[in-house]
Amino acid sequence: MKKKLSFLTAIAATAMLITGCGSDEDTKGASSGSGSDMNLLEDGKLTYASSGLYKPFNFTEAGELTGFDVEIGAAIAEKMGLEPNPVTTPWETITQSLLGNKFDVIIGSMAITAERAERVNFSDPYYYSGGMIFTPEGSNDIASAEDLEGKTIGVVAQSTYDTAAQDYTDDIKYYNSDVVALKDLTVEGRLDAVITADVVGFEAIANGMEIKEVGDPLWIEQAAVAVRKEDEKLLEEINKAIQEIVEDGTYEEISNKWFERNLLDVDLEGIEILN
Repeated sequence: MKKKLSFLTAIAATAMLITGCGSDEDTKGASSGSGSDMNLLEDGKLTYASSGLYKPFNFTEAGELTGFDVEIGAAIAEKMGLEPNPVTTPWETITQSLLGNKFDVIIGSMAITAERAERVNFSDPYYYSGGMIFTPEGSNDIASAEDLEGKTIGVVAQSTYDTAAQDYTDDIKYYNSDVVALKDLTVEGRLDAVITADVVGFEAIANGMEIKEVGDPLWIEQAAVAVRKEDEKLLEEINKAIQEIVEDGTYEEISNKWFERNLLDVDLEGIEILN
């Protein structure tokens, strides 16, 4: 029997209401209005960040930020009674910017890892994807992960794919966009492989990019909303909202729009879960 993950049960955490004295900086969002007990950057708005360079999850089209992450963020905000306010920031410094109160949360395809969890808290996962090797369409040099030894691999810096590439080679080229890295695969002699999310590579292939996937996913990673450690009430409300959009069909509608499948319905048989 295939093993599946269900996201219909949210974490029933008991969050402490943040009250008391402090400076204006410490109590931002503590005025009256929607979300006043969640320490929001702007009362009545959920400001959520992504790189804006990770198509089809978050990217700019016709001057507007769009994608799966952006629409999931908007659905979460709506369930919380808040106005969605998506913003972009460089991926390499996105966690530092969250901790510096530049926005409320990260909804930008951030995978849960033990290292990241030391700095931020994560919501329940809102999708799963596989870390996949992609190579030029006409190349047969790489047939498995073992063949990556000593090869030139393209990845986004500070990503889980960066960490994976370091296990195979010292010859790593860094990019601020997975799509740009995949494009470089089509330039002869520039890269041997790219490690990125399966759905990102499949989207590129569907759009005519001359690349191919190699083997099965190296692992499955859990993408979740990242929240500052102290924002316990905000995390509780986000988990409630994720549960609601799954249960009422909103999640499946958004997922089918972008991927023609439900990204929460994942076959985990024999595949490592990244943590």
